[in-house]
Amino acid sequence: MKNGKFHTFVLFWVTQSISQMGSAMSGYALTIWAYRQTHSAMSVSLMLFCYYVPYVAVSLFSGAVVDRHGKKGIMLLADSAAALCTLAAFFLWRSGGMKLWHIYLINGVIGMMNAFQAPAESVTIGLLVPSDRQAKVSGMDSFAENLITVVSPVFAVAIYETAGLGAVFLVDFLSFLIASAVLLLRIGIPEPEYGSNPTHAPLAGVGEGFHFLRQHAALLSLILTMAMMNFFSRLTYENILSPMLLARSGENAVVLSVVSMVLGIGGVAGGLAVTLDRKARNPVKMVYWSAIVSFLCGDLLMGLGHSVFVWCIAGIAASVPIPFVMAGQRVILYRDVPAGVQGRVFAVRNAIQFSTIPAGILLGGFLADRVFEPHMRSDTPAVHFLQRMVGTGDGSGMAVMFLCTGVLGSLFCVLAYRKLKRLERKNLLDRRQS
Repeated sequence: MKNGKFHTFVLFWVTQSISQMGSAMSGYALTIWAYRQTHSAMSVSLMLFCYYVPYVAVSLFSGAVVDRHGKKGIMLLADSAAALCTLAAFFLWRSGGMKLWHIYLINGVIGMMNAFQAPAESVTIGLLVPSDRQAKVSGMDSFAENLITVVSPVFAVAIYETAGLGAVFLVDFLSFLIASAVLLLRIGIPEPEYGSNPTHAPLAGVGEGFHFLRQHAALLSLILTMAMMNFFSRLTYENILSPMLLARSGENAVVLSVVSMVLGIGGVAGGLAVTLDRKARNPVKMVYWSAIVSFLCGDLLMGLGHSVFVWCIAGIAASVPIPFVMAGQRVILYRDVPAGVQGRVFAVRNAIQFSTIPAGILLGGFLADRVFEPHMRSDTPAVHFLQRMVGTGDGSGMAVMFLCTGVLGSLFCVLAYRKLKRLERKNLLDRRQS
């Protein structure tokens, strides 16, 4: 990697991390605020749902825009729109009239903006980092993301409890100003050569992205299986974990922040391991074996836990493998997708891979509030058996959901890994015969 591009990438990485830090703090504080308003897991689930539905829908059309326009301009415009949403939330809170539906609407706008920002950022990283360094860069990303997971709950809770929700919004907006100023004034992003038959039509860009994936069956299979992994994770870990911990700890925000910090620490450790690993590893095994460990150890133990200590161990088991999953996927994507079509392909990838998230979010909230929680208060032999494993009281139904995703998620990953290996062997045989 040339020194100039390396320094540019590091500066870009830092600015994105600063912006993500502010957004994470706002999201964390809003989760606490929403649950305290309603005591419903569905209220938290709908916040995520209203973000992901517009994100998936707009991702179908954003790829052609990203490929045909400056990546820096797209990221600046998208981040500016999201920052205006944060300001709107601040003034709504300040007036005393903020409602849940306001947050749902704001999350929808932010989701639409991130549908442009995410593929633009992905293409930028591909332009600044050679393919043989993508695994290490993915480790750096995981390190930053999980360090944010460690720090943001502490800062968010401290600011929220002492100065109010509005102060968290202002910190988020300040992080945008810093990151955008550096991106605008100090970071230069090269533009790739366009792929064959480029077009300005968004719908044609969608078709080109899908056509590319249909021609690469193994890559499409990877994306589809990642979509199912997202579905399972949104049923529990990235959806009802916060409501479950709040319910089982008497709405103790400190317990939630401690477990969230440990999840981040595990991700930091995994990110460092990926970054410092000098061995060339099989990216397919990195994706699937790591996911199996995360589901089987993290989800099961989180459901079985009755104390902060056990929940923290579960958080470590769930989060350490995730950077390996992301690194393996990134290596495969940048290896197999030419730079000139990455915007279109990555946008379609985002639409497919994240399309299952809204369903997982809604289903997770519904199952928690309407099925598992009420069922665990009934008097049946099956409930008595489950209560011996997960305990009783509020949150026990959500704990059972973690047991379900632990078993089903790990089993699915085993089957998906075997399918992808068969596709790879078929592709290798076809290349030899040709």
